[in-house]
Amino acid sequence: MKQIIALGGGGFSMEPENPLLDQYILRQSLKKNPKICFLPTASGDAEGYIERFYQAFKKHECVPSHLSLFKPPSADLRGFVLEQDVMYVGGGNTRNLMVLWREWGLDHILREAYEKGIVLAGISAGSLCWFEEGVTDSIPGQLTQISCLGILKGSNCPHYDGEKDRRSSYHDLILHGLSEGYAADDGATLHFMNGELTKAVSSRPHAKGYKVSKVSGKINEEVLPTDYLGF
Repeated sequence: MKQIIALGGGGFSMEPENPLLDQYILRQSLKKNPKICFLPTASGDAEGYIERFYQAFKKHECVPSHLSLFKPPSADLRGFVLEQDVMYVGGGNTRNLMVLWREWGLDHILREAYEKGIVLAGISAGSLCWFEEGVTDSIPGQLTQISCLGILKGSNCPHYDGEKDRRSSYHDLILHGLSEGYAADDGATLHFMNGELTKAVSSRPHAKGYKVSKVSGKINEEVLPTDYLGF
């Protein structure tokens, strides 16, 4: 089973007191004590972000680690990644993330991890990076189109309800040539298996996932059935 879990927002970095999405990610590995590796590339490997990851995941039954490209854990990055059960990509600057991954060959390594069945997950930049393209705020003050890994077909827009102009910018970009795709509110997560969307789940009662397309020159926005993980 090849899996990608794309968070529109949420998880340990946005909802430190709400572990529902992080627990959901860990369960998908089907391992009792999964190895989960944090990729903080988009944040410039920010030490505070890495520390928050360890503080959050030490509370769960898992073996946490991180992969910094500024201080690599090993000369054999491929071997290090392929030993993991889950790769969790943090948010930040998607453009910088893509440049660094390609320079280090991580784009190919992560595709190999996907084919092997290692769960790929991430928030914000760590969500849209798996798609062919998406909406990024990598340029200050602008929301623009960016090409990504293309493991998943179409486009992606995180923070659909959480950041001003995300929704309208995604609509406008699709009307002007961006491929149709999927959006997710903060707290909503899109779960793909073998390249197909199988479910949407959320850590907040009203957070939703969406399929967004262009039909007869107009935007069609379909609200996806989204299962709230709480009680």
